[in-house]
Amino acid sequence: MLAPTLTGCVTVHGERENIPSVDKAEAPAALKQFLNGYNKAYRELDPALLDQVETGALHALNTADLTAQHKLKPGGNPGWGALELTDARYLVPKQVGWPKFFVADTRSNREAVETGTRWLLVFTRDSADQPWRVAYLSILSRDEVPRFATDEDGWARAVPAGAASRLAVGPDGLSKAYADYLRTGKGKAFADGGPTSALRAERKKERNTPRYWTEYIDTPAQGARYAPVGLRLEDGGALVFFTAHHHQKQTMAKGLKPTPKPNEKALMTGEAKKALTLTKVSEAAVRVPAGDAADPRVVFLNRLEGVTAAKGE
Repeated sequence: MLAPTLTGCVTVHGERENIPSVDKAEAPAALKQFLNGYNKAYRELDPALLDQVETGALHALNTADLTAQHKLKPGGNPGWGALELTDARYLVPKQVGWPKFFVADTRSNREAVETGTRWLLVFTRDSADQPWRVAYLSILSRDEVPRFATDEDGWARAVPAGAASRLAVGPDGLSKAYADYLRTGKGKAFADGGPTSALRAERKKERNTPRYWTEYIDTPAQGARYAPVGLRLEDGGALVFFTAHHHQKQTMAKGLKPTPKPNEKALMTGEAKKALTLTKVSEAAVRVPAGDAADPRVVFLNRLEGVTAAKGE
């Protein structure tokens, strides 16, 4: 169902009026279009079919996944079990100008009902004549889905960039802050956890071993394609979705060769005689406290990471 009192239509003047980003009929249609395109792409293992239904980080991850799967199974995957998303709630902010976005909070047939997980999909588009595409997907437990702030008419509240966000870290600063944290471990922007302190500890073990050494480079996402989006929460914080880029180069000791995984080998250029470089994209959903919160640390609720390119040397 839609957020409370979701009525009216998006006009052609979305570039200058503060209006809901999507109307009550268009949101379910966008979800259906996504499912049709996604399921067809994975049934045929054709990454080009994702172009009309995905963008940003999710498109980068799934395009690489399908490219690798197609090389491994060029005949497609006719036995693909279709993804179904039901029990949809649409979180629709009012926005001026483009791009616009909304979030679909859904239940997936990939998860048992008793697990209580929810799939949150962020739909975006840059103009009225473009289709809605999914830029982010995050899987949260039912308890992790926060309480969103709404206005008097039930519309969600989009979070602006920079200082106007009134957050501990603005949405447009999260990707750089995360890349800097992974590189240096300094600062107190992020709470300890799997994508933060545990990831740095895991990397430390991999940097120098008797068999190989590993170099890591993390960079913030650039460009409108990877723009973060956020919705205000009742406590003044926000749920923000953002992207980051990661590179790792594994160089083997003398006499040893890298052993790329099947999906890495399918994406690889060159020959991995002594080194293997992986390019990765991560997308995350984080809870960002308000700027005046007692604990200002950002908490990761979900993070997906995948290889998008590989190079052998």
